[in-house]
Amino acid sequence: MPLADFRNHHLGLKINWRRLEDRINALAEISPIDGGGNCRLALTDEDKYGRDLVVSWMQNLGLDITIDVVGNIIGVWNVGHGAPVMSGSHIDTVRTGGRFDGCYGVLAALEVIESCQDAKISPPRPLAVGVFTDEEGARFAPDMLGSLVYVGGMPVEQALNVVAIDGPRFGDELMRIGYAGPAPCPGLSPHAFVELHIEQGPMLEANRVRIGAVTSVQGISWQEVTVLGQSNHAGTTPMSLRHDPAYVAAEITVFLRNLAREFGGDQVCTVGKIDLHPNLTNVVPAKATLTLDVRNTDEALLKLAEAKIADFLAQIAASEGVKISTRELSRFEPVIFDDRVIDCVESIAKQQGNTVQRMPSGAGHDAQMMARVCPSGMIFVPSVKGISHNAAEFTQDVDLEAGANILLHTMLALTTLEESQN
Repeated sequence: MPLADFRNHHLGLKINWRRLEDRINALAEISPIDGGGNCRLALTDEDKYGRDLVVSWMQNLGLDITIDVVGNIIGVWNVGHGAPVMSGSHIDTVRTGGRFDGCYGVLAALEVIESCQDAKISPPRPLAVGVFTDEEGARFAPDMLGSLVYVGGMPVEQALNVVAIDGPRFGDELMRIGYAGPAPCPGLSPHAFVELHIEQGPMLEANRVRIGAVTSVQGISWQEVTVLGQSNHAGTTPMSLRHDPAYVAAEITVFLRNLAREFGGDQVCTVGKIDLHPNLTNVVPAKATLTLDVRNTDEALLKLAEAKIADFLAQIAASEGVKISTRELSRFEPVIFDDRVIDCVESIAKQQGNTVQRMPSGAGHDAQMMARVCPSGMIFVPSVKGISHNAAEFTQDVDLEAGANILLHTMLALTTLEESQN
């Protein structure tokens, strides 16, 4: 059946919003934090409990469940023939996360399958749900680690040997929580992949638009900078004789802010973490360690920003008499999504009466990794005040329901995407 005919045949089909809401709330009851958010760092006990709950829902739907060597969970509804159309995201969070980031996309994909089962619809291809490990990178760097390994972008052994910020090895934690599975990586390439996610930014709300048809994902450059100076007495050391890592860290922070202003456009720069040693009130520090997060939708501009930062680090190291070293934590080029998936999301959103705009994503997502192996795209719904990675993260019910209905019809439409066009 042609794509348009198949979509029109099931035009009135809708997800069950109350059922989806109940699952969002049930998952949020695991590892709650003050303010209504969650803390489920990857491969902690809390992450295990969340995984167990989602797997139980997959089992209730009769999905064929596989767990791979880095803990990615794939649930497939085996109808039709061929490779599945997949959706999904992650359920791990940052330390002060909200209840929607990642989780909404996983649970909406489950709801899509259950809604089709309820309506006795049998798509021409299987539908699948993916729960990818350590998307946030908050405990194990890099971010999107699970989906990166899934598509063959990182060797399995390298991933298993990543060390957490709190000390344990990735592979050991995976075994400890019981999610070191037998399925190999790279995993099976889907026919197509579409991820539903909250925007995590302010643009949809500011523009009074309900749906974002995501066109691309910014390139991301993460690095750790270590500044070694000379620890000394804060009262007796003249300012002119200091080799102060804290001062250098502050200058790097200001430089990044000014660099983002200079480039303009989609350039963003962040110093997200600074640690000082010995971290005492009356002591000039001996060492500062800080993280740099630099992003742009243009790879050439991202490389230029990285070069300018490297030049500045060399200059300030010389002028302040300190030693500076850097360590790459994560580096991904910008990703352009498949035009056919973008068009599908946009047309379905409009068909269902929603306002929609095409837009890039400022955050990294599993969909950017899946784009390496199959036609991929994303659907955004608004984040109130643009707040995310925060317990105050919130999206209106009407927007969550609309996004899930668009995901439903997008997944069904993509089951008819021509094989020859992959």
